Amino acid sequence: MLTHLDSQGRANMVDVTDKATTSREAVAEARVRMRPETLRLIQQGGHPKGDVFAVARIAGIQAAKKTHDLIPLCHPLLLTGIRVELEADGEDRVRIVARCKLAGQTGVEMEALTAASVAALTLYDMCKAVDRGMVIEGIRVLEKRGGKSGDYQAEEGA
Repeated sequence: MLTHLDSQGRANMVDVTDKATTSREAVAEARVRMRPETLRLIQQGGHPKGDVFAVARIAGIQAAKKTHDLIPLCHPLLLTGIRVELEADGEDRVRIVARCKLAGQTGVEMEALTAASVAALTLYDMCKAVDRGMVIEGIRVLEKRGGKSGDYQAEEGA
Protein backbone atom coordinates (compact mmCIF):
# COMPACT_ATOMS: atom_id res chain seq x y z
CA MET A 1 0.00 0.00 0.00
CA LEU A 2 1.34 3.41 -0.96
CA THR A 3 0.96 6.09 1.67
CA HIS A 4 2.82 9.15 2.80
CA LEU A 5 2.36 8.08 6.44
CA ASP A 6 4.58 5.64 8.29
CA SER A 7 3.34 3.19 10.96
CA GLN A 8 3.45 6.00 13.57
CA GLY A 9 1.40 8.35 11.37
CA ARG A 10 4.37 10.56 10.42
CA ALA A 11 4.77 11.97 6.91
CA ASN A 12 7.37 10.23 4.76
CA MET A 13 8.19 9.93 1.08
CA VAL A 14 6.54 6.86 -0.47
CA ASP A 15 9.03 4.02 -1.05
CA VAL A 16 8.78 3.06 -4.72
CA THR A 17 11.76 0.69 -4.68
CA ASP A 18 9.71 -2.38 -5.55
CA LYS A 19 7.53 -0.72 -8.21
CA ALA A 20 8.16 -1.60 -11.84
CA THR A 21 9.71 0.95 -14.15
CA THR A 22 7.14 1.87 -16.78
CA SER A 23 6.55 4.61 -19.32
CA ARG A 24 4.52 7.40 -17.71
CA GLU A 25 3.07 10.62 -19.01
CA ALA A 26 0.86 13.37 -17.60
CA VAL A 27 -0.75 16.43 -19.15
CA ALA A 28 -1.99 19.39 -17.09
CA GLU A 29 -3.48 22.75 -17.94
CA ALA A 30 -3.93 26.21 -16.46
CA ARG A 31 -5.67 29.29 -17.80
CA VAL A 32 -4.95 32.96 -17.26
CA ARG A 33 -7.81 35.38 -17.78
CA MET A 34 -6.82 38.95 -18.63
CA ARG A 35 -8.07 42.07 -20.35
CA PRO A 36 -8.33 41.65 -24.14
CA GLU A 37 -5.87 44.51 -24.67
CA THR A 38 -3.28 42.68 -22.53
CA LEU A 39 -3.56 39.57 -24.66
CA ARG A 40 -3.33 41.65 -27.85
CA LEU A 41 -0.16 43.31 -26.53
CA ILE A 42 1.39 39.87 -25.93
CA GLN A 43 0.31 38.51 -29.31
CA GLN A 44 1.56 41.55 -31.23
CA GLY A 45 4.99 41.31 -29.59
CA GLY A 46 4.65 44.78 -28.11
CA HIS A 47 5.12 43.87 -24.47
CA PRO A 48 7.97 45.89 -22.91
CA LYS A 49 9.39 42.75 -21.26
CA GLY A 50 9.73 40.88 -24.56
CA ASP A 51 8.33 37.51 -25.59
CA VAL A 52 6.07 36.72 -22.63
CA PHE A 53 5.07 33.27 -23.92
CA ALA A 54 8.71 32.21 -24.44
CA VAL A 55 9.72 33.22 -20.92
CA ALA A 56 6.66 31.53 -19.38
CA ARG A 57 7.39 28.35 -21.39
CA ILE A 58 10.99 28.21 -20.11
CA ALA A 59 9.84 28.89 -16.53
CA GLY A 60 7.35 26.01 -16.77
CA ILE A 61 10.01 23.63 -18.06
CA GLN A 62 12.44 24.64 -15.31
CA ALA A 63 9.72 24.25 -12.67
CA ALA A 64 8.84 20.72 -13.81
CA LYS A 65 12.48 19.72 -13.33
CA LYS A 66 12.47 21.19 -9.80
CA THR A 67 9.08 19.91 -8.57
CA HIS A 68 10.73 17.81 -5.85
CA ASP A 69 12.26 21.01 -4.44
CA LEU A 70 8.86 22.72 -4.32
CA ILE A 71 6.37 20.03 -3.27
CA PRO A 72 7.13 18.14 -0.05
CA LEU A 73 7.50 14.36 -0.39
CA CYS A 74 7.72 14.39 -4.21
CA HIS A 75 10.36 12.13 -5.68
CA PRO A 76 13.21 13.68 -7.68
CA LEU A 77 12.59 12.44 -11.21
CA LEU A 78 14.67 12.25 -14.37
CA LEU A 79 12.11 13.54 -16.82
CA THR A 80 12.71 12.46 -20.41
CA GLY A 81 10.35 14.99 -21.96
CA ILE A 82 8.75 18.28 -20.96
CA ARG A 83 6.59 20.36 -23.26
CA VAL A 84 4.83 23.59 -22.26
CA GLU A 85 2.57 25.31 -24.77
CA LEU A 86 0.78 28.65 -24.40
CA GLU A 87 -1.95 29.85 -26.73
CA ALA A 88 -4.73 32.40 -26.84
CA ASP A 89 -8.07 30.96 -25.76
CA GLY A 90 -10.60 33.47 -26.99
CA GLU A 91 -9.94 37.19 -26.72
CA ASP A 92 -9.20 37.33 -22.99
CA ARG A 93 -7.53 34.08 -21.90
CA VAL A 94 -4.33 32.15 -22.35
CA ARG A 95 -4.42 28.37 -22.09
CA ILE A 96 -1.26 26.66 -20.87
CA VAL A 97 -0.79 22.93 -21.47
CA ALA A 98 2.15 21.10 -19.89
CA ARG A 99 3.16 17.53 -20.81
CA CYS A 100 5.75 15.57 -18.82
CA LYS A 101 7.15 12.11 -19.62
CA LEU A 102 9.53 9.58 -18.16
CA ALA A 103 10.30 5.91 -17.74
CA GLY A 104 10.19 5.45 -13.99
CA GLN A 105 8.59 4.07 -10.86
CA THR A 106 6.24 6.94 -10.07
CA GLY A 107 3.96 9.27 -11.99
CA VAL A 108 4.55 12.74 -13.31
CA GLU A 109 1.23 14.46 -12.53
CA MET A 110 2.82 16.81 -10.01
CA GLU A 111 5.51 17.81 -12.51
CA ALA A 112 2.92 18.63 -15.19
CA LEU A 113 0.79 20.56 -12.69
CA THR A 114 3.83 22.47 -11.45
CA ALA A 115 4.91 23.33 -15.01
CA ALA A 116 1.45 24.69 -15.90
CA SER A 117 1.17 26.61 -12.62
CA VAL A 118 4.60 28.25 -12.82
CA ALA A 119 4.09 29.16 -16.47
CA ALA A 120 0.82 30.86 -15.44
CA LEU A 121 2.51 32.64 -12.54
CA THR A 122 5.30 33.82 -14.84
CA LEU A 123 2.77 35.15 -17.34
CA TYR A 124 1.09 37.02 -14.46
CA ASP A 125 4.41 38.38 -13.21
CA MET A 126 5.44 39.66 -16.61
CA CYS A 127 2.08 41.34 -17.28
CA LYS A 128 1.03 42.62 -13.86
CA ALA A 129 2.24 46.14 -14.57
CA VAL A 130 -0.29 46.47 -17.39
CA ASP A 131 -3.08 44.26 -15.95
CA ARG A 132 -3.29 43.68 -12.18
CA GLY A 133 -6.70 42.03 -12.49
CA MET A 134 -5.52 38.85 -14.20
CA VAL A 135 -6.91 35.60 -12.80
CA ILE A 136 -5.18 32.21 -12.83
CA GLU A 137 -7.77 29.44 -12.97
CA GLY A 138 -8.57 25.91 -14.02
CA ILE A 139 -5.34 24.20 -12.95
CA ARG A 140 -5.96 20.47 -13.40
CA VAL A 141 -4.67 17.18 -14.76
CA LEU A 142 -6.07 16.46 -18.20
CA GLU A 143 -4.48 13.07 -18.84
CA LYS A 144 -2.34 10.49 -17.13
CA ARG A 145 -0.90 7.34 -18.70
CA GLY A 146 1.08 4.49 -17.27
CA GLY A 147 1.70 3.10 -13.84
CA LYS A 148 -0.17 0.75 -11.56
CA SER A 149 -3.24 2.96 -11.16
CA GLY A 150 -3.82 3.01 -14.91
CA ASP A 151 -4.83 5.74 -17.29
CA TYR A 152 -6.95 8.81 -16.61
CA GLN A 153 -8.70 11.24 -18.94
CA ALA A 154 -10.44 14.35 -17.57
CA GLU A 155 -14.00 14.98 -18.60
CA GLU A 156 -14.34 17.57 -21.34
CA GLY A 157 -15.15 21.02 -19.97
CA ALA A 158 -15.03 19.92 -16.33
